[in-house]
This record gives sequence, structure tokens and C-alpha cells, in this order.
Amino acid sequence: MRAGLLKSALLTVGLPSVSPVFMTYAWYGHLRTMQQSPCWAAALVSWSIALGEYLIMVPANRLGHAGGLSGAQLKILQECGALAVFVPFLLLFLGEKWKWDYLWAFCCLLGAVFFIFRPDRG
Repeated sequence: MRAGLLKSALLTVGLPSVSPVFMTYAWYGHLRTMQQSPCWAAALVSWSIALGEYLIMVPANRLGHAGGLSGAQLKILQECGALAVFVPFLLLFLGEKWKWDYLWAFCCLLGAVFFIFRPDRG
């Protein structure tokens, strides 16, 4: 594998591993930290946090697409990262209880990874 392609692949997988932290907090952090704030204030704060996610994901998607990944492959990678961040966030930050369905949902995403990354058969 060429060094440039390897760097591109690592950034394509590495950057989306960080971005769900921003987006999860932007979408759900206000449920705990801004309960007394008006909805418009929570939306503005969330929007400013989400900007960090966009600044990570846009370059990652461009690198991945230029490196040969399809839009579907990029989306499945992003969803896996999002679920891997979201479940600990639910448990630790929001204080929700563990459900085995979280594990089964992740297994379903692993199935999606298999199907979206397997070579074409036709």
C-alpha cells in the first residue's frame, strides 16, 4: 500500500472516530447541562459545538472519497463511530441504564460494515 493511501485511510477512519464526541455532546449534552435554559439557547450552543464535528468530518469524507471509499462506506464508518461513542455517553453522562439492545444494535452495524465493504459480486 502506498504511503499516501495509507495516510488517507488512517485519517478517514481516525477523524470520524473523534467527531462523534462533538456531535453526541452537541445533540444530547444539553439534556443534562442546559435543562433550565431556553430551547433557542441550547440550540445555539449545540450548533457551535457541532461546528467542530463538521470541521473534522468534511475533510475526512473528502479524503476517504478521494481514496476510493463510496458514500455508503463513509456513512457506515461514521455510524459505527457514533454508536461506539453514544452508548458510553448514555451510561456515563446521562446516567441511563445498560440495555443488551445496545450490543445487538452494534452487532447489526458490524453486519452493515460487512455488507458495505465486501467486494462486488456482480
